Amino acid sequence: MNERVEQLIKELQKHNLDSALVTSTANFYYLSNYYTDPHERVIAVYASEKIDPIILVPKMEERDAKAAGWNGLIISYHDHENPWQLLGDYLRSENKLPTSIAIEHDHMTLERYEQLKKQFPDQQFVDLENILAEIRAIKTKIEYTLLKQAAQIADEAIKIGAEAIHEGITELEVVAKIEYEMKKQGIRDMSFATTCLFGAKTASPHGTPGQSKIEAGDFVLFDLGVVFEGYCSDITRTFAYKSVTPEQKVIYETVLTANEKGIEAAQINTPVNQVDLAARKSIEAEGYGEYFNHRIGHGLGIEIHEFPSMSSDNPLPLKEGMCFTIEPGIYIPGKGGVRIEDMIFMTKNGPEVLTAFPKELQIIG
Repeated sequence: MNERVEQLIKELQKHNLDSALVTSTANFYYLSNYYTDPHERVIAVYASEKIDPIILVPKMEERDAKAAGWNGLIISYHDHENPWQLLGDYLRSENKLPTSIAIEHDHMTLERYEQLKKQFPDQQFVDLENILAEIRAIKTKIEYTLLKQAAQIADEAIKIGAEAIHEGITELEVVAKIEYEMKKQGIRDMSFATTCLFGAKTASPHGTPGQSKIEAGDFVLFDLGVVFEGYCSDITRTFAYKSVTPEQKVIYETVLTANEKGIEAAQINTPVNQVDLAARKSIEAEGYGEYFNHRIGHGLGIEIHEFPSMSSDNPLPLKEGMCFTIEPGIYIPGKGGVRIEDMIFMTKNGPEVLTAFPKELQIIG
């Protein structure tokens, strides 16, 4: 039994639960070390104190699952077969039916839940989400190494993007340049759709790159990350193109100070909300509070957004091994915005900033 499945079973026992059925792609990968995009098909890890771990995969992926290192039981199925029935039949044949099954409420569809209930009509179903989220929130040394390498590659992607800026280029052309160069370096996937925004569009925290062309005086905002051996990075940097106004300088320096205040506040046992508030109060003190309209950050790892949510109402204390972002911003409609985002890893001595691309205001072009 691998260590992660064993840890899950121990946590289930603490909650008086005897089994879990894990179906989301990220959690399946976390527990099995096999990454696959199942599309509409079922993949699952079944973990129980009553029986050795089992994975459910399509028949055509059985060899790939074994090659990824899964050495437990595999129940594979053809497209015309019902995987839930195969699992239920096997557990009944072994006389190992559970009394309770923890499932991921935010991933399990109603259709799949109804099929499960047909196979396990007498079992209690409860939510597994918080248990798995808390396990995944504390990263191992190996995960730390992968996250740090992913961050270093993201630093390089920012450099590529900044160097690609020239008169007449569009946002999408810059995105294409970044992702092409990443592919050349062996990066198959970005953590999320790469963002490059110019001018007034930088006032949209989740703006979409398009055919906008760069103009002198524009802010240029990059938000990007890469997936390195299954782990995500995330970084945001903002530049000025050719020139910068006094107001733009003030906005930039205000966000930079808030970023630094947030990092300083991130200490072991400090509540998450105090990290958010440290950055938020810094921006409010300069009169820009209404223009900072999102939380200070989010956890990350296998997924780009993970537990914990780094929000102003979260009292969760920070712990060694957590990885999260600190990304304050100011967004003024019609004018533009600035965001500066770093990846933070909590060590026993405090926050380690994994992203290293310089943060002082740079005028490019």
